[in-house]
Amino acid sequence: MSSESMSEVHSLDHRECWDLLRTVSVGRLAVLVNGQPDIFPINYTVDGGTLVFRTGEGTKLAGASGGAQVALEADGVDAVSGLAWSVVAKGPAAVITGTEDILDTAALYLFPWQAGKKDAFIRINPDSITGRRFKVTAPMTWWTQLSGAVRTAPE
Repeated sequence: MSSESMSEVHSLDHRECWDLLRTVSVGRLAVLVNGQPDIFPINYTVDGGTLVFRTGEGTKLAGASGGAQVALEADGVDAVSGLAWSVVAKGPAAVITGTEDILDTAALYLFPWQAGKKDAFIRINPDSITGRRFKVTAPMTWWTQLSGAVRTAPE
């Protein structure tokens, strides 16, 4: 593979994006609250053509309720091939309501990593999903003489 082809970024199609989202359970959720962006690590699952996560009271719930536009980003890297991928899903998010919907969602095996009350299930219904795959560049590619310089604390 030439160095030019190793640096290419390949766009992923819709199906590839969903397939990759199913291979991991951790991503980052971007929300807008009071005009300010915020981002949170979350664990999620794919449910049909939607993404579901659990949360409790707080900024995530406030920013991902009532049809608010959010973005979820997930990524991964294959240590053997050195190929990395990144997928971003954007769309409205809403709290799941209704007894039947909540019972169906509770069966998705969503177990938050952090302790505490996480009784709100949020569904993201993406209207946009994009992804890319690329070769991870060797760390020495970015090395300069300054990379190894010893830094002293400011006085």
